[in-house]
Amino acid sequence: MADYLMALWLAGRSTLADAVAGMSRLHAPIWVGLAGLVVSGCFLEPNLDSGSTRTKMVLILLLTLNGLQATILSRRLAHQVSVRLPTKLLLWGAASGTISQVCWWGAIAIGFWNGQH
Repeated sequence: MADYLMALWLAGRSTLADAVAGMSRLHAPIWVGLAGLVVSGCFLEPNLDSGSTRTKMVLILLLTLNGLQATILSRRLAHQVSVRLPTKLLLWGAASGTISQVCWWGAIAIGFWNGQH
């Protein structure tokens, strides 16, 4: 959802202030979702010898670290809502969103794959 809010801003369909405000409201649900992913994974008794399981664990670790740095990015964006964003912040946000999408979808795909095999 946070990535979607930023996409709306990039498309000119919302203001940066609206996108940042929406993202700030999403921090708690995002962390709850991540915690749910970790806890449910523990209850599923993962095969730690499996390469795909280890890959998924790395994706979740990267997702967690990305979330921590995204908090810093969000604070910096909040201070920039009335001015044009510096290229550095735009690139930082794009990288953060890309990492987020790759990790979430990768973890979901591996979970689905492991569930089928």
